Amino acid sequence: MPKSEKSRSHAGAGRAPRPLGRREFLLIGAGLLAGAGARSKTASKPVVSIVHIDNDKVGVAVEKAIDLLGGITQVTKGLNTVMLKPNLVSTQVEATTKPVVVRTLAEMMQRAGKEVSIGEGSAAAPKFNVVGSEVFRTRKREILDPMQQYVFEQLGYAEMAKALRAPLVNLHSGDLVDVVVPGGFVFDKITLHRSLTQVDLLCSVPMMKTHQLATVTLGMKNLVGAFPGTVYQSVRGHMHDLASRTEPTAASAVVVDMVRANRLGLVVVDGSMAMEGNGPSMGQTFKMNVIVAGTNPLATDMVAANLMGFEPKEIPTFMWANKAGMKPYALDEIEIRGEPLHRLRRPFAKPQLYAWNAIRSVWGAKEI
Repeated sequence: MPKSEKSRSHAGAGRAPRPLGRREFLLIGAGLLAGAGARSKTASKPVVSIVHIDNDKVGVAVEKAIDLLGGITQVTKGLNTVMLKPNLVSTQVEATTKPVVVRTLAEMMQRAGKEVSIGEGSAAAPKFNVVGSEVFRTRKREILDPMQQYVFEQLGYAEMAKALRAPLVNLHSGDLVDVVVPGGFVFDKITLHRSLTQVDLLCSVPMMKTHQLATVTLGMKNLVGAFPGTVYQSVRGHMHDLASRTEPTAASAVVVDMVRANRLGLVVVDGSMAMEGNGPSMGQTFKMNVIVAGTNPLATDMVAANLMGFEPKEIPTFMWANKAGMKPYALDEIEIRGEPLHRLRRPFAKPQLYAWNAIRSVWGAKEI
């Protein structure tokens, strides 16, 4: 449920759509580090691996990235069940996590004796909640369930899961439960598919992309796909509406709430192909040829964002994560293994940033 005290509106509501200036957007997070607590001088640094993909051998790079973290046995030590959460925002192949990355992770985990499932709640698909150029929001299970199956099939995940004998989980509907989020910024409780509460480890496997609300979408932002559409609507329209009362991106503070509601303990960023400009679906794609992995979600996202040319202070989600007590605070607090940052850094074309209330008329204002 939304926090009752989070009811203030922001200045953009009710006005003509207008993009935020970069300075204005950065000021969203100003002062969020205050009160986050003193930095620990004794805690060991989180480890993040960076691997270049050579000769299109994506699977080899994924395995190397995990090995640099200590190997799959170490990464999953004491854990028996794992859900892999790719970013399958739609049927748009160029905007989604490539199956080879998820398949490689699943096979590694199965060889280590783990039970693996693959879960997603996609945002939209043609003929379901997309008509022409218009995207609709809906809570209807009779739309969301076949839509999710269609996305799985179109992107090759249904065939892959069958070969792996790994269950595909539609996170939009089914057995749902409420999870308490102590100190949540937007929600005191978040409704989740029960399977997310039963797995020992949630592994986020995002595609490396920019985002017109959140600036970047990586391991933490990928969990927006865990908000069930039967509760929060497709394209998460209802969730964003509520989140916009806390901060205008409507996709930063709420992401931190969702991370804390789940057992997110591994992020593997698919940078085989990446998207720059007006992501998460309207940007330009290119070969980035990189895999980034880590067991600390914030640290992993910070490293991936830096490879994209962004400093941590440019990403509102990172600042909200720090306010929640999540660490690290800076890149020098991360141990990087594999390729050095400077060798593979490639500044991305930045997205045109919008506040949710300015862009919601395009992203699912109408309900079906």
